[in-house]
Amino acid sequence: MKKTEEELRETLTPLQYAVTQENGTERPFSSELDQFTEEGIYVDIVSGEALFSSKDKYDAGCGWPSFTKPIATLQELEDNTLARTRTEVRSSEGDSHLGHVFPDGPSESGGLRYCINGAALRFVPVKTLVEEGYGDYLPLFQD
Repeated sequence: MKKTEEELRETLTPLQYAVTQENGTERPFSSELDQFTEEGIYVDIVSGEALFSSKDKYDAGCGWPSFTKPIATLQELEDNTLARTRTEVRSSEGDSHLGHVFPDGPSESGGLRYCINGAALRFVPVKTLVEEGYGDYLPLFQD
């Protein structure tokens, strides 16, 4: 069940709220998650739904955390807010604005670049996946 605006404003930072609820964008190279390399998953800061794995994260040099694919189904919407059409990605359960997907990712990984605002994400390390309720994702990190 989605939280009310009041509940969200109480639990999210102003930046997290602006990004996830008002379709904002954080400044490039401002997120600590951009160059973050620990193994684990990235979840929606609002709903907690699992979104991306560190196994699919790469340094695109764009200033935002970038992934080659999600580990969950995301909503994709046409975004015409700039001079060109882009594809916005939102979390399915929380309906949080995450960022955009572009067709300029690594070709060997499918060619997509999910360019995601770090403010929309919470990182869950492999060592706490089970205790935080994400044990189903543990096999992603076992050889």
